[in-house]
Amino acid sequence: MKKIIVGGGNDLTLKDIDLVAHQRAKLTLSNDPAFLEKIQKGSDFIHKTLDREGLIYGVTTGYGENCTRSIPLNLVPELPLHLTRFHGCGLGDHLSPSQTRAVLAVRLASLCKGFSGVSIALLERLELLLNLDILPLIPSEGSVGASGDLTPLSYVAAVIIGEREVLYQGEKRLTSDVYKDLKIEPHHLRPKEALALMNGTAVMTALAIEACYRAEYLGSLAARLTAMTSLALQGNPHHFDQILCEAKPHPGQNKIASFIRSDLEKAPRDFPMDRLQDRYSTRCAPHVIGVLEDMLPTFKTILETELNSANDNPLVDLEGDGRILHGVHFYGGHIAFVMDSLKNIVANIADLLDRQMATLVDTKFNHGLPANLSGVTGKRACLNHGLKAVQIGASAWCAEALKNTMPASVFSRSTESHNQDKVSMGTIAARDALRVLQLSEQVAAAQLFAAFQALRLRERDGTLSPENYADDLQNFLETAGASIPFVEEDEPLESALRATVSNIQRRLWTLYRED
Repeated sequence: MKKIIVGGGNDLTLKDIDLVAHQRAKLTLSNDPAFLEKIQKGSDFIHKTLDREGLIYGVTTGYGENCTRSIPLNLVPELPLHLTRFHGCGLGDHLSPSQTRAVLAVRLASLCKGFSGVSIALLERLELLLNLDILPLIPSEGSVGASGDLTPLSYVAAVIIGEREVLYQGEKRLTSDVYKDLKIEPHHLRPKEALALMNGTAVMTALAIEACYRAEYLGSLAARLTAMTSLALQGNPHHFDQILCEAKPHPGQNKIASFIRSDLEKAPRDFPMDRLQDRYSTRCAPHVIGVLEDMLPTFKTILETELNSANDNPLVDLEGDGRILHGVHFYGGHIAFVMDSLKNIVANIADLLDRQMATLVDTKFNHGLPANLSGVTGKRACLNHGLKAVQIGASAWCAEALKNTMPASVFSRSTESHNQDKVSMGTIAARDALRVLQLSEQVAAAQLFAAFQALRLRERDGTLSPENYADDLQNFLETAGASIPFVEEDEPLESALRATVSNIQRRLWTLYRED
């Protein structure tokens, strides 16, 4: 398994987090002496400042609006426990195992920047949770995205001190029982460590990274589906001509056009002359999908900056005599913008695929294919309805995806006694983006069924043959087609659709050479 070093000046990439989340890489703390010394110096500085001045936000004061409330020194050790406990009020579905691993990795990366005043032992505990796959059960709801992901991250802090529940070896268990079995001592939170763990953007960033990778794969899949749709509709492959496309030189748009063009390199060129121009859902696909391709590099740069930032509060400046710096790096505005933008683009791709499917099933537009792509001929044709209901389902999923494109970031709510009077909604935006992706992947699965069905029908009537498929497309048709049934007599398709959605989310199939 690949080993990825965190700390010691090593910035992480989004790919690093993706690999760790799916257990294809192991995150390991740097053993660089300068790094370890910096972490220790920050932790020591908190204690020295506490002894010298006796006033540090979140260490000798209450939290948020309660920062004017002083905490007696004899009660300071209990304060971190209270922060973890009163935030234990999350609701909603728990994050998935891969999402939880990403959260742990993202939080570790931030704390390793050396501005948070935490101990080496805390970093080692996060590393241990990842490497033993002891996963806090983190509810997905309850964060407004500033002051960071306080409530969901409290479940990480609670597990570190041996409280609440974890998923371990596929079972939901008490953290204390798992620690006992593995002979792990609960970590004793030092001053500010609970705040450093919880007062950041790790949850929204982790979810946003997942969303970007799923969206990237969906864009490539949409390009392939466009090629399959064009073949099935006896479309005009010249819509994707290189000279034509390069006349409008958006790089991502041209990249998608090149994908489709490569799939259609063996397509019949004797298309009907009365249909020089295909419908927009085929012809404009590079322009729709290309927006995603063009914006992903910007989105990834923003996410990678957030990933490699110190985003809790307050921070420790170790230069000179040292200072405690109070700020708002827990604010998730950049994540919120990226996720609000991404879900808009993804929903447009879902709409594109929904329109492609609607064209394939409708005899008014599908150029000789049977109604609803039913595979039955003869006397039993009147009984069968093919993909009629699947198309209705795709329309429903698409409509819901489009409805969920309302930006979350504009719904800031003043909260916490008006101390948090402007918040990012970054975590809600990320969850929205994942919901839009789920619905869009379902639309893509439905369109995969329709495109496969249509191509198989064309092969059956002799209009197409494998000789019309480029090599990469042919390979995809064989690998993906093994799990997508040809629908002759009507049958329930839920199980096959669910399996196909899962395959899309696991990015199971290689689509284009650079994927």
